[in-house]
Amino acid sequence: MKRRLLVTLAIGLMAAACRGQAHQTDETPRQVVVWQSVGSWSGHGNRQTESFTSDSGALRIRWATTHQEPGGAGAFRMTAHSAISGRLLETVVDYRGTGSGVGFVNQDPHVFYLMVESDRLDWTFSVEEAVAGTAR
Repeated sequence: MKRRLLVTLAIGLMAAACRGQAHQTDETPRQVVVWQSVGSWSGHGNRQTESFTSDSGALRIRWATTHQEPGGAGAFRMTAHSAISGRLLETVVDYRGTGSGVGFVNQDPHVFYLMVESDRLDWTFSVEEAVAGTAR
């Protein structure tokens, strides 16, 4: 009787262990993108951000313009530059008036800075970097 109980218990434990292993191997890893905060800025008028490194070269920029001054449509333009050479890499936003949106930068991994040219508007923006990973 005692032996039969031990054999039954051993078989049950092995079956549970096998089920756990089968479940783990069924979970296929998948590639995911996570957006990691780089920083945020706000102001009025022109501004150059400090330089920052992007290991992926993929940036998402959420921006908004508000409080347009009287006397015509305000303008908001943002460009991404190489912090090494200063050269223009790409225009991120070119917008007139108040509004909001999302701009993207797709470059090789780089040290960047952003240049804001703004006339008659308050502005704010945040920068996030795409980080690739694996999830189960």
